[in-house]
Amino acid sequence: MKVVTAQNELNKLIDRSNRNGKSVGYVPTMGFLHEGHLSLVSQAKANNDIVVMSIFVNPAQFGPGEDYEAYPRDLERDVALAEKAGVDFVFAPSVEEMYPTDGGIRILPGQQADVLCGASRLGHFDGVLKVLLKLFNIVDPDRSYFGMKDAQQLAIIETFVRDYFLRTEIVRVPTVRESDGLAKSSRNVNLSETERLEAPFLYQALQMGQKRIGVSSPDEIEKAIAEFISKQTSGIVDYAKVLSYPSLSEVSEDDSEIILACAVKFSKTRLIDNIIMSTKDDTSCSE
Repeated sequence: MKVVTAQNELNKLIDRSNRNGKSVGYVPTMGFLHEGHLSLVSQAKANNDIVVMSIFVNPAQFGPGEDYEAYPRDLERDVALAEKAGVDFVFAPSVEEMYPTDGGIRILPGQQADVLCGASRLGHFDGVLKVLLKLFNIVDPDRSYFGMKDAQQLAIIETFVRDYFLRTEIVRVPTVRESDGLAKSSRNVNLSETERLEAPFLYQALQMGQKRIGVSSPDEIEKAIAEFISKQTSGIVDYAKVLSYPSLSEVSEDDSEIILACAVKFSKTRLIDNIIMSTKDDTSCSE
């Protein structure tokens, strides 16, 4: 495995003219790897000849007062895990490498960014699309792998790639969970001992809401999810929503997929979780 820090070096190493017909699978991360990230690598290895992982904590997607400086980082550990998982190239650039200039051009997501996390994190998804366009241009992957835990991000990226003819295929990978149901996340390390015991109730609340689809209205389900979380945890509910997926609009009879999603603020971190379910067979797509 080779660790690369310069974008022009990585571009030369895996330029399409040098691939000899080999396919490239790409796993973008912000590091502090866990089993969720490694499941993306596993899927990428199964489908491609070469696997590239980027490790970059992107300042553009952190707003004022958010946890950019506190975001966990351990590059040495991450590189060791990536090598063990079978990654071929780790791209670990500096902020200066990724943002050497700023001509003022902006990429703005559409209405999908106006709900869920986007409603309270203004500019967050602008920063996500900004860095991803750079990374897609550097890596030029055949396929790119994203976990379904960040479902709003996934929906926006799928739309971005589709609408702007980017030549990578977006592959959805199911959420990886702890034995008690908590979704794997780099931010879980910021939970106190008590909060860690409470955190699995987010998923339990969503499962409870899922059982009420088709019986109760979306508003009633959202209220029930929020009340369950408030009762069972010390966290503050940011949102509990039931929406069409991937449009992230109001639920209608024509929907083939629905998302139940929540975000909860604990003392030192904010957790998100979701269930994406098919309306055709009433089974979860996120597990």
